[in-house]
This record gives sequence, structure tokens and C-alpha cells, in this order.
Amino acid sequence: MPEFTIKYKKPETLKILKGLAKYFDFKISKPKNEVKSYKLNGVTILPASEKFDPTAMTELFTEKNIDAENLRQRAWQRNE
Repeated sequence: MPEFTIKYKKPETLKILKGLAKYFDFKISKPKNEVKSYKLNGVTILPASEKFDPTAMTELFTEKNIDAENLRQRAWQRNE
């Protein structure tokens, strides 16, 4: 079956195409590798592949002996 791509801006266009698909016997499909991304201050943001598990980070920080007070003293110094 031949394929072609239609690009559209308005969501109403997709509704119309779906209606036409019933009468003219064609199929509408989405590409499988489509990743929805957006830009924020010029940086492209991609969705995460899985949910964040904060317990996975405990090994990283407990081995380094980092606590909140130590972090504030080292990282948040004001230079006057």
C-alpha cells in the first residue's frame, strides 16, 4: 500500500481526515519514533523514558558522606 505524509497545524484537520478515512478506505497512523519535545529558553526538553526513583540516588550520596549542612558550607559561599 502506498504511503504519504500530511502535515497539519490545526487539530480540526485531523478530525476531518479521520472522517474522510471512513469513506475513502485509508488508514491514519502515527510514527512510532515520534518524541514530543519542547524548547525552554533555547534548550530542548525531551520526556523521560521512565519515572524518577529518588531511592536510587541514596547510594551515590551516602558513600560520599554529604549532608545538607556540609553542602551549604562548601557550595553556597558568598564572595564579598
